Amino acid sequence: MKFTLEKTDPASKARAGIIELPHGRIETPIFMPVGTVGTVKAVHQRELKDDIGAQIILGNTYHLYLRPGTDILEKAGGLHRFMNWDRPILTDSGGFQVYSLATTRKIKEEGVRFKSHIDGSYHFFSPERVMEIQRSIGADIIMAFDECTDWPVDYEYARKSMEMTHRWLDRCIAHLDKVPPKYGYEQTLFPIVQGSTYKDLRIRSAEYIASKNAEGNAIGGLSVGEPAELMYEMTEIVCDILPADKPRYLMGVGTPVNILESIALGVDMFDCVMPTRNARNAMLFTSEGIINIRNAKWKDDFSPLDPLGITFVDTQYSKAYLRHLFTANEILAKQIASIHNLGFYLWLVREARKHILAGDFVPWKNETVRKISRRL
Repeated sequence: MKFTLEKTDPASKARAGIIELPHGRIETPIFMPVGTVGTVKAVHQRELKDDIGAQIILGNTYHLYLRPGTDILEKAGGLHRFMNWDRPILTDSGGFQVYSLATTRKIKEEGVRFKSHIDGSYHFFSPERVMEIQRSIGADIIMAFDECTDWPVDYEYARKSMEMTHRWLDRCIAHLDKVPPKYGYEQTLFPIVQGSTYKDLRIRSAEYIASKNAEGNAIGGLSVGEPAELMYEMTEIVCDILPADKPRYLMGVGTPVNILESIALGVDMFDCVMPTRNARNAMLFTSEGIINIRNAKWKDDFSPLDPLGITFVDTQYSKAYLRHLFTANEILAKQIASIHNLGFYLWLVREARKHILAGDFVPWKNETVRKISRRL
């Protein structure tokens, strides 16, 4: 992987850069649509590329391990070939899914024993096993195995968890040296900063992660219920420590406003299920504000979904038509809304990049935050 930092905004810490990976270039800041099990829900790969402009998508180790399984992925030649996606992929290590299985998992130093949400069978993830699974998946960027703590969490638990995450990272690094890539190209490991919302722990973790001199770094354990102000505070502390010449990935974040505010703090990469999950529940993010398309006020509104025409669905379909599809429970409603929301997120980070390069990011960001946070 190669990262080129092109420009830092003069009035903030926002950055524009280029990440070069085996399956293509990424212009940062970037949002990664979540394709948990080898598909971005309700969206075709062609639409992801041609209509939404996705440069990279995310897959999940936990889910892909359970279905279709690493044997199928290896027979297919990796996830890229299996799902017919020729651009970069990042895989989450499964740490967040383990966190979400709080009632059916047991964490110890060796790793995590958990119960499948599909059939109730038991499985075990160690740092070494997670590296092997991600080798089989074949993503361009792979994540170290970590524990994502809940919020709030007491200080001692957060400290012990963070220290274990650091030990797990060392095991991940050591094991990758023993297990070569399977498909003829290199994979890049991103360590993950933890420490909950405790300033001293975040500083310690960021310093430890920075000392590993990885090609990129991630910030985990945020956007798990804490107030946005705390998330921003922890993000800024960590970004100030992580090396400036490496990309920074804020995991699982978030709303369009969260993304813009975090870009201003120095974050380069984002992912979140929000644009597609909210789309399937009739919430649209637009350049003018947030819409619940089921509301009766849109019943006879024949204007485009977004006045800027961000994707083809914005100009081809009206608010009234999309409301009708949701009211009739048509599958096409979820598809159109998902394409729109993902298109909006990708448009937002492209615009942020444009204004960073132009040197006027902060005034643009402040005005955009005011508009897109409104309920219409």
